[in-house]
Amino acid sequence: MKAVGFTRSLPISDPESLLDFDAPMPAASGHDLLVEVKAVSVNPVDYRVRRDMGPANLGTRILGYDAAGIVTAVGADCRLFKPGDEVYYAGELTRQGSNSQFQLVDERIVGAKPRKLSFADAAAMPLTLITAWEALHVQLRVRPDGSDAGRTLLILGGAGGVGCITTQLAKLAGLKVISTASRAESVAQCKRFGADLVLDHKLDLKAQLADAGHPTVDLIFSCAELDAYFKLATEILAPFGGLCTIVAPNTPVDLRLFMIKALRYSHEFMFTRSMFRTPDMIEQHRLLDAAAAMFDRGVLTSTRSQTVGTINAANLRKAHAQLESTHTLGKLVLEGWG
Repeated sequence: MKAVGFTRSLPISDPESLLDFDAPMPAASGHDLLVEVKAVSVNPVDYRVRRDMGPANLGTRILGYDAAGIVTAVGADCRLFKPGDEVYYAGELTRQGSNSQFQLVDERIVGAKPRKLSFADAAAMPLTLITAWEALHVQLRVRPDGSDAGRTLLILGGAGGVGCITTQLAKLAGLKVISTASRAESVAQCKRFGADLVLDHKLDLKAQLADAGHPTVDLIFSCAELDAYFKLATEILAPFGGLCTIVAPNTPVDLRLFMIKALRYSHEFMFTRSMFRTPDMIEQHRLLDAAAAMFDRGVLTSTRSQTVGTINAANLRKAHAQLESTHTLGKLVLEGWG
């Protein structure tokens, strides 16, 4: 089968940073599905693994942590899906990824593809959707039934894939969403997905919040480098508020600053359940199925912003380079095999 992978960490400008190659066809067993991959999307984790983690013990390492496709075979322990089912999922960090024609993935982290979304639109969603859902409803404890309506959420870096789907989920829960962006197109992207207010993160955020009538916010979700915002977060969070981040701090943080207001600090990492085979691993299957119903009802919208081309090394190098520029809006998708 066709696949795209790498054997050593190289700058994305190097033509050998990602390579087309032929890989053996895997066989499904246990809880695994064998999925024929129809479309994939690219996330920052792809280039970070390529750049920083190397191939480990996987030989030629296949990246890709978002996919939509069709189940072609199931393992003996599978109960959720059958051959012919259309699915979408984010996969696992410690296994071969979705940049291959066929992929093995544990059915407990797979959802039924939204019927009303194309494979391309569905492939854009799983990783960012799971990240946003767990950050909002698990880490920040926002109840999806509207019980927290009226509370204020500040999203640091709201125009990317995670920020855009977080905005949609937060609005469905009744929250007031304030996002940060600086470029005109980024501001427009935040507003398109429902942000009530967009602030310029290159200017004084504390002053902008106060001028907008929000001297404090209830919750903060950081999709950006946290170091520049950590102390500010402790100043603008209301008592008993919470900060969740998906970007690990580069320097030590002083959690004593959280004590006097009884603030919560948490880190969201959507691969935790699959990496540690947690007893509630199936929650990601349930989450994706619940979101699929929301896409089909039209209350959630795919954040696919661009289809880069077919799935091959040259197009994936283009997508990685665009993501590494840190100016990408929404999600980049590749569809079909070229």
